[in-house]
Amino acid sequence: EVLSSLGRGPVFLAGEVLECVITFTNPLSASSTSASSEMLAWASAQIHCQFHASENRVALPPSDGSKHDVQAENETVFVPNRGERGQCILSTPPKILFCDLRLDPGESKSYSYCETLPIDGPPSFRGQSVKYVYKLTIGCQRVNSPIKLLRVPFRVLVLHGLKDYQFPQDEAVAPSNPFLEEEESLKKDSRLADLATELLMVATSRRSLHLYNISNTRGKVGTFCIFKTIYKIGEDVIGTFNFSEGDIPCLQVSASRGVTVGRHGGFGWGRGRRHWGGAGLLWGFWWEPAEACLHTAQSSFSLPIPLSSTPGFTTNIASGYSVGICVLRGSHSESVTWTGVEQIEVDTFSWDLPIKVLPTNPILASYVSQFSSTNSITI
Repeated sequence: EVLSSLGRGPVFLAGEVLECVITFTNPLSASSTSASSEMLAWASAQIHCQFHASENRVALPPSDGSKHDVQAENETVFVPNRGERGQCILSTPPKILFCDLRLDPGESKSYSYCETLPIDGPPSFRGQSVKYVYKLTIGCQRVNSPIKLLRVPFRVLVLHGLKDYQFPQDEAVAPSNPFLEEEESLKKDSRLADLATELLMVATSRRSLHLYNISNTRGKVGTFCIFKTIYKIGEDVIGTFNFSEGDIPCLQVSASRGVTVGRHGGFGWGRGRRHWGGAGLLWGFWWEPAEACLHTAQSSFSLPIPLSSTPGFTTNIASGYSVGICVLRGSHSESVTWTGVEQIEVDTFSWDLPIKVLPTNPILASYVSQFSSTNSITI
């Protein structure tokens, strides 16, 4: 049995060190009358990022590598992404955990796998047209048996700016010790997480009043107010409307948070559900319930950005966030007794406000992650 455990959780920042404890066990069954030792030829581990795009929406360049659907039984080469859909766009050097390991009945051996996640890689993203999926793959082979793969999915968040940051030298001068290399690496990894938390706090705590007039060719409907345009995942986007100075009455308003995926570089869009002009943008929106605001001077909304959502990022195919406002305006006649009408002529128009969504502390994101911290397989 092979058991993997991510002690800190399944969410990491790009540039952090992923540490996984991998345990190999020769189980001792209570029902078996005789037990023998097991011989494992080798075990290796490697991290890779798999890119997959919907073929009917995105036209991709041909892949250079050959496609393998299954791991051949007589194959002795460790190929972590064999049988995976899409293209492997990023991988770390494979690390050998052991060679020729003998396990007596009931015996276990544990190994620690540590690898720094590439800081220039894309974040994890699962869209309808595009997917970036990270996995730690552990390969193991028993003597005279086929290779078995244990895939450990995890999530990667990317915070731009960490790549160019230079850590200051410690004030205390200490002699160098080659045996402390791992401890220094973990110390730097801890400082990286602390730095990311500080940068996120500074970027999202800045507040300034942003006022926007909502109007069309017939006149002004109202004013929209928002106090910031940079958020962390897990925060709420809060905005207010003021209709007191509007020339046209507003019957209903609704707000949504949306994700855009665009065309960049050598990638071209195929058939899509919706297109925005000629840029080939596909939109995915999460609408909040509409709110009636006729005869209302002010209104507001609060849109949560779930911890499971993806922060904004830019790769060969870009993704971002925006807030969409849909306004329903109409005309009505004043009367002494106002009663609701069955039908009314209205005009509907929308307005998009781009916002910037940053990642959050990966430990917080781990609490709602769909991935498990432990995975196992029987070989």
